[in-house]
Amino acid sequence: MEEHLTVGRVAELAGVSVRTLHHYDEIGLVRPSARTAGGYRAYSADDVERLREVLAHRRLGFGLREIADLVDDPATDAVARLRRLRGLLLEQRDRAAAMVTAIDKELEARAMGIRTTPEEQLTMFGAQLYDTIGSAYPATRQTEPRIAARVWDALGDARTVLNVGAGTGSYEPPDRDVTAVEPSAVMRAQRPAGAAPCVAAEAESLPFEDGTFDAAMAFSTVHHWRDPIAGLREMRRVARRVVVVTYDASDANWRDRFWLARDYLPEFADLLVGWPSLADLTRAIGGRAEPVLIPWDCADGFFEAYWRRPEAYLEESVRRAVSVWTRVGPEAERRAVDSLRDDLSSGRWAERNRDIVALDTAELGLRLLVA
Repeated sequence: MEEHLTVGRVAELAGVSVRTLHHYDEIGLVRPSARTAGGYRAYSADDVERLREVLAHRRLGFGLREIADLVDDPATDAVARLRRLRGLLLEQRDRAAAMVTAIDKELEARAMGIRTTPEEQLTMFGAQLYDTIGSAYPATRQTEPRIAARVWDALGDARTVLNVGAGTGSYEPPDRDVTAVEPSAVMRAQRPAGAAPCVAAEAESLPFEDGTFDAAMAFSTVHHWRDPIAGLREMRRVARRVVVVTYDASDANWRDRFWLARDYLPEFADLLVGWPSLADLTRAIGGRAEPVLIPWDCADGFFEAYWRRPEAYLEESVRRAVSVWTRVGPEAERRAVDSLRDDLSSGRWAERNRDIVALDTAELGLRLLVA
């Protein structure tokens, strides 16, 4: 028999007042639909699931009317709503990590007798993840021509292309009619003169009619989306062809692929908890996946790019242009960098990784999805 929880028990478990639960009942947000043996109203399993969503969104700062629209959205099921909620929580975590990083820098400055400006102090409260790392992009995040060739070839004969999560414009094909989508104002501001027009929007809600474009592309951005599956389906909706470069975390041996995550930054695994499998990602666009090898001298400084140039990870400018370092937090970053520096100095890194120093390319989980 299904267990039913009384109002008092639910309030105790959820850490809210009975008065709050009564208010949700009165406005029709969460109504206990069951009855106890004694005839008292009680919460069923479905009621509790709905209440959990309501409370999670409430603690994220959503208003009750907004929450009602979200939990009653007919276009989403329970799994889709959980994924959306997870994305919102990750975004909140990323903002908190960015604020911690900014505060750490201010503490370091104050220790040297330097006061930050009022503008710098306020910036941390409006910073999103890409706004935090975006200023470092031009220095290290360039188009890698060998990978770009794979992407552009996969676009086929498409003349109109939508670039979702476009950032500063890397990998946009110069010989096509490109429209860019980028939610970060900092990233949009750094797009070069003459770049494709850029729309402020998110992947999960593209402001275009069905079939507007010949192709939609996304490069190394899906992991930042609140709901990757919803974003990929949106790309499929607005374009007849979809080309995506992303990361495969579904391989059982993925933890051992890259020495940096394996030996120095185990927190990287936490960033991939709940990440959709490669099969789920390809199914969302109805396509196939192909491995993308990373050249040893890769021009684009994404997380795995310096796999044969470990000294690069000691450089602050390199790390600031990679979201992973912001997301794991300053403590993990400092520990990883210090450990890597020691191992490079002692020769331990070279001994551990002697099998890769002669390779020209490496397979580190990068995948090209094509539909």
